[in-house]
Amino acid sequence: MEQLVLIDSNVFIDHFHAIKDPIREILRKVDLENVVCCGVVKAEVLRGVKSLKARSRMEDFFALTQMVSTSAQLWDQVWKLAWKLDRKGRVLPLQDIVIACCAMQAGAAVMTSDKHFSHIPGLRVIGP
Repeated sequence: MEQLVLIDSNVFIDHFHAIKDPIREILRKVDLENVVCCGVVKAEVLRGVKSLKARSRMEDFFALTQMVSTSAQLWDQVWKLAWKLDRKGRVLPLQDIVIACCAMQAGAAVMTSDKHFSHIPGLRVIGP
């Protein structure tokens, strides 16, 4: 089995801005069965999609991915990680910490161009 990958919203958004099909571009690098997603990424991507057709296609794509649940236990991991990072002077956006915790819960790497993720101990990060 290949490595599981949680794709950060900035990867989708960068493809949209470059007028490229984000699904096609992502599936060139990662097999669909290895794509993990979480509610934060899904919400960030879908809120920015301009056309109904593109939004419907993105919704269909997300429906085929492995969704990581944000349980009470995950939220405890989120605040604990945020607290530790804050004390080290690494105040990261909360949504990035949620995404990182979801990826770690799933045993997935995060595909991103966001440098914040490199400050999270134990998280595997890969570039787009």
